[in-house]
Amino acid sequence: MKGSRVVVTGGAGFLGSYLCERLLGRGAAVVCLDNFLTGSPRNVEHLIGRPAFRLVECDLTGFVHVPGQVDLVLHFASAASPADYLRHPIETLKVGSMGTLHALGLAAEKGARLVLASTSEVYGDPLEHPQKETYWGNVNPVGPRSVYDEAKRFAESLTTAYRNSRGTDTAIVRIFNTYGPRMRPYDGRAIPTFIRQALLGEPITVTGDGTQTRSICYVDDTIDGVLALADSDFAGPVNIGNPAEMSMAALAETIRDLAGSSSPVRFVERPVDDPAVRRPDTTLAEERLGWRPRVDPVTGLRRTIDWFEKELNLSCSAAS
Repeated sequence: MKGSRVVVTGGAGFLGSYLCERLLGRGAAVVCLDNFLTGSPRNVEHLIGRPAFRLVECDLTGFVHVPGQVDLVLHFASAASPADYLRHPIETLKVGSMGTLHALGLAAEKGARLVLASTSEVYGDPLEHPQKETYWGNVNPVGPRSVYDEAKRFAESLTTAYRNSRGTDTAIVRIFNTYGPRMRPYDGRAIPTFIRQALLGEPITVTGDGTQTRSICYVDDTIDGVLALADSDFAGPVNIGNPAEMSMAALAETIRDLAGSSSPVRFVERPVDDPAVRRPDTTLAEERLGWRPRVDPVTGLRRTIDWFEKELNLSCSAAS
């Protein structure tokens, strides 16, 4: 990676900022592109001023030009939480379609490898459990979640078309429920919502009856998997996630206990098309990339709660 130049789209977002940080640590030069719709310059402010780092405000759905050498494009631009993509449905569809087209065009022009950040949401509300990469999914194409699910499914199809018809070096990673520091307290996803509510002493709101499951993967493990794929010649798609599956009710109770909170758990209406189960089969990642998650959920949640506690204290201090 040393001496290479990498473009990270959505580089000021949650995952993108970790990628920028890790790439710089490996000796790469990084061009971070973000329109700040859901990302924030604050996520990469500690990188600004480093000679190998460049932050560019850029809407990927418009014309994209990066002068000079580019060896790798990591396409991570997209709203990712339901609250965000339901608030910005057209923008989410555009970045999955036009944004992916422009990212692929950049990679093709530069002779660079491109890694597309896809998602476990391409499996929809799965009828196969756990989910293997060979599973085609169960997605409602006109439901409220379709703006994200179908944007990513189209992005996978477009990426595959570039690889097969134009010879562009591409790879697809399907990311499962990643969490960690730098998530936004009000981004609408379960873990930041549960942590925020527990720390503030509010009721912890679990949707449905709480029996639906997720498999949560700490951010460091996800980044390791993405970079292992980027370093390989494997096209994927490949699942990157932690097979440690738990119910949403158990997750809420675990977070409450780790936070030392006495917040009650309150059950609220379950969103339309909310998946009943989610767990990756990571056999392919282990065989082809030598990757497996290493951070157990309790350790990862403790780290995340510690970060949120500081973040919420800062917010409260600023507001007073």
